[in-house]
Amino acid sequence: MTPTIALLSILGALAVGAVSPGPSFVLVARTSIAVSRRDGLAAALGMGVGGVVFCALALLGLHAVLAAVPALFVALKVAGGLYLVYLGVFIWQGARQPIAVPDTAGGGGHGAGRSFGFALATQLSNPKTAVVYASIFAALLPADPPLWVSAVLPPAIFAIEAGWYALVAVAFSAGRPRAAYLRSKAWIDRAAGAVMAALGVRLVAEAVR
Repeated sequence: MTPTIALLSILGALAVGAVSPGPSFVLVARTSIAVSRRDGLAAALGMGVGGVVFCALALLGLHAVLAAVPALFVALKVAGGLYLVYLGVFIWQGARQPIAVPDTAGGGGHGAGRSFGFALATQLSNPKTAVVYASIFAALLPADPPLWVSAVLPPAIFAIEAGWYALVAVAFSAGRPRAAYLRSKAWIDRAAGAVMAALGVRLVAEAVR
């Protein structure tokens, strides 16, 4: 496999993974609807930075480390699961709190930095994402890749992750989705919180087993 084909294969596989629904999708969609488009885009940037972190770790041999130290993978699962449970409870508890919805195209919200931090933490707390990155790199990256491949991968992965979630942010911050959210805020927040918490409990249960 040539370096160019390997690069395109890695990016294609990660793009498929990025668009698959999961905790990151739930967080960006809810942030965009409930807070503001700006906060949704900040969350999308957080997802992109998280992807770059996983890319860097995979280039440094994350797959080999997890294989050599199984306890580390278990610890990642437990830590990630507990964070998702916390996030789910946080969203559930705020289900009945009223919000002031800013203009869909711009500012307001509770702070783009906070949305960015929540998104980055959510991305990094998912051990399955770490395993996906590590496995894809181990399977498709040449043993001694050219320097240009290693240089192209991080910005390309950032573009895929941040680009996809930016589309999610723009779509879910439009008028109709926001109006539908405001009509059913309590139920939607409870559902989103339950999904987050259930995913966290599942991760912890898998680690215990």
